[in-house]
Amino acid sequence: MPRRPMHMTGADGAALRVALRELRTKLDVPVEFPAEVLAEAGRAAREPRLPEADATDIPFFTIGPPSCADRDRAVHLAKRPAGGFRVHCAIADVAAFVTPGGPLDAEAHRRATTLCFPDGEVPLHPPVLSRDAAGLLPGRTRPALLWVLDLDAEGRVETTDVRRALVRSRAELDYDGAQKAIDTGTAEEPLALLKDIGLLREALEAERGGISLNVPEQEIAEHGGSYTLAYRAPLPAHGWNAQVSLMTGIAAADLMLAAGTGILRTLPTAPDGAVGRLRRAAKALRIDWPHHVPYAGLVRSLDPHRPAHAAFLQECTALLRGAGYTVFTGGAAPDPALHAAVAAPYAHCTAPLRRLVDRYAGELCLAAVAGAEPPRWAVAALDSLPEEMAGGGRLANTAERECVDLVGAALLKDRVGEVFEAMVIDVDDREPKIGTVHLTDPAVVGRIVSASRELPLGEHLRVLLAEADPGTAKALFAPA
Repeated sequence: MPRRPMHMTGADGAALRVALRELRTKLDVPVEFPAEVLAEAGRAAREPRLPEADATDIPFFTIGPPSCADRDRAVHLAKRPAGGFRVHCAIADVAAFVTPGGPLDAEAHRRATTLCFPDGEVPLHPPVLSRDAAGLLPGRTRPALLWVLDLDAEGRVETTDVRRALVRSRAELDYDGAQKAIDTGTAEEPLALLKDIGLLREALEAERGGISLNVPEQEIAEHGGSYTLAYRAPLPAHGWNAQVSLMTGIAAADLMLAAGTGILRTLPTAPDGAVGRLRRAAKALRIDWPHHVPYAGLVRSLDPHRPAHAAFLQECTALLRGAGYTVFTGGAAPDPALHAAVAAPYAHCTAPLRRLVDRYAGELCLAAVAGAEPPRWAVAALDSLPEEMAGGGRLANTAERECVDLVGAALLKDRVGEVFEAMVIDVDDREPKIGTVHLTDPAVVGRIVSASRELPLGEHLRVLLAEADPGTAKALFAPA
């Protein structure tokens, strides 16, 4: 999943789109699916393995950005008669379509994750599955892993259950529409409760020391051969919906830890140097960060609608480096076990159409609840999953960095030789004449090389755009 979400609108023939296609070729991104994979996906779409349990009476809904074609998760929220809440969370049952060891399974292991580009996605599974037969689309009966989480009045999980069942989503909502319905009081109770439960879970997150990054989306628009860039701040409904997913991932980790076999998503505590760099970036962006305020406290105080705060949140994604997966079997205690940003054991399990590992976590959780041995095919793949996911993550990170550079070059391609106001937000430890600047306007991040003097980290600087071409060169600056 992208840490710096980007979305592009404009003509198909735009220069940036051409450069993005060339980038996919340069990175050897597996865009096309082999014929045998498409054939198996087609057969599976027609004849999935369906569960006996039927939960189609529950009026689920999905919620997400309009640009997201994969519908992994649908929810239904209700109040419990005795107090508290009941959360039904349906997760697409990809294992109902994928045969272990077959061509479709092998291709998923090769890709590991969906790759996101500003002009579209490169999916983990063939679209006949991810965007149709396996997706939780409205009005369609689909096999799913049905999670049932009972919460107390403060939003804490009291009981957890997960089983296979048929489900049917009733509505496909986007964040704008959902937020408007909640704000105006016109939302029906299952949607209105998203705010209540989301706020409770956010409070619990703060209590345990966790933090969620509401990173704004960068929207690139093309008009007559030139480009504009704007930050689109996430709505509160986006955060509330994410809390339901996080809650499910924490519950999944607890189930696997109790059973003694599983795979966790882990993140070490950020080193002091990384936080120090963020403090200097905050200074450059004129964000007040008192020394007694912890990182999590500062992030919660930021307004992603403000350009400087949006830019800082983009830089905060650096603290996500070092995330990985920890496998444990036979009752052995996992090490490491915690995700520093979640501040709890956590597992990826709610996006199996977009991440390979989620399919395996789901199977292990099903076995844990049933008190049964997990499928042999699931256990056999555990040892290789961390490196497969790391490979997919490296490709995703490289694509993300390259896309940021391409967008910057596209925005500035007609402005070579101009001088801009900027902030030096990073300097190479080994070569202090090389670093990164964030322009005041437009909100572009680019590389800077000084010929004579060290760069002033955390300070304002007037910079000259030396080169920029989305087809051949990244945006490169020099001190003016």
